[in-house]
Amino acid sequence: MIKSMTGYGKAEAILEAGKLTVEIKTLNGKNSDANIKTQLIPKDKELLIRQKIAESLQRGTIDFFMSWEPGAGAARKINPDLVKEYFSQMKEIRNSLTSYRAANFGDQSRMDNELLANIMRFPDVIDNSRQDIITEENWPLVEKAVDEALAAVNEYRTKEGDALYKDVTSRVGMIMALEDEVEKLEGERLDTVRERLQKNLAELGQKVDPSRFEQEMIFYLEKLDINEEKVRLRQHCKYFLDTIDGEPYPGKKLGFIIQEMGREINTTGSKANHAGIQKIVVRMKDELEKVREQSMNIL
Repeated sequence: MIKSMTGYGKAEAILEAGKLTVEIKTLNGKNSDANIKTQLIPKDKELLIRQKIAESLQRGTIDFFMSWEPGAGAARKINPDLVKEYFSQMKEIRNSLTSYRAANFGDQSRMDNELLANIMRFPDVIDNSRQDIITEENWPLVEKAVDEALAAVNEYRTKEGDALYKDVTSRVGMIMALEDEVEKLEGERLDTVRERLQKNLAELGQKVDPSRFEQEMIFYLEKLDINEEKVRLRQHCKYFLDTIDGEPYPGKKLGFIIQEMGREINTTGSKANHAGIQKIVVRMKDELEKVREQSMNIL
């Protein structure tokens, strides 16, 4: 069964000093593009995580997040320079407000305490991004969380892939059904072309040699023949279905097959010379474009 390139997975690791959360989000992409958006991972472990991502997810735009939530008893490191900077700036702004200063004159100590308490709630004042959170001792727990998040992404991708499979295969089936409608109108199309040419000759009042006319007619109708296009389009549709059923990661190949399908449909439209067939060709193009859009997300 195919997989989508869209996915999401999350897992947690409970460490001695708090909780580590791993999140992975994926979108479609031509190649494997992994973005590790965290500073918690030790440098000697980053390559291993990238290898795990590449082996498990194969392809797509992949964002890897890791966040840390200290436990209740864990020591938290305050950034004193940042606190001083915030305090100085906010105090300057407060003092510049005349109405505020007049209303609170004489209560400077209380105002400073309230200001400092508010600053301590700022998220970047407490430094939770220490590099020593992940150690050799707790690495097995972290690695397990990474593996669980990757497994969750693949499960999500499989569910999305099931929906993609049903959609694109049904649309390819519709294209084949529309090709049957084209075939029904083909005899009528050739008769219409013949009648139109004969009518034009009659209106011009020209006398033609019947045998020569038939020769020219055969030559002209051969240019409008779409039998090869019908055969190739059916072959491409079958190849599409065989590929999506038989290969684990068919996305790129399906894109090439869709290009060939579009070529045959366009040629059929250019040769149609029949209003009914032209309408069917438009419907086929519409279905193929939806298949193209969906297949861009197939792994």
